Amino acid sequence: MSGKTLTRADLSEAVFRKIGLSRTESASLVEMILEEICDTISRGESVKISSFGSFLVRDKNERIGRNPKTGEEVPISPRKVTVFKPSNVLKERILEAHERKTVAANDDNYLGEEVRAAE
Repeated sequence: MSGKTLTRADLSEAVFRKIGLSRTESASLVEMILEEICDTISRGESVKISSFGSFLVRDKNERIGRNPKTGEEVPISPRKVTVFKPSNVLKERILEAHERKTVAANDDNYLGEEVRAAE
């Protein structure tokens, strides 16, 4: 994994570069979109973004958990959680990117073996 995290600033910069809005307008647009998504999810509604995925709100029932330090059983209260379900389009893109990396890594390893063999 590359370890790179996409931030709000990165999204704003992408909008600035690709759409041509000012940096302030781009940041405002990103904030408005994220705020709308958060508001919708907090109302318990789902958010579906075509070709990307869906944010769903699920109910978790009460259950018994265990304190890992003491081993003591502790009740975990019922709650709502947000989950992300990627679309099939996104899953395919991820799979294709993984396959390209695997092929590239294998090609690099193969070339490295040829160079060592030639030495």
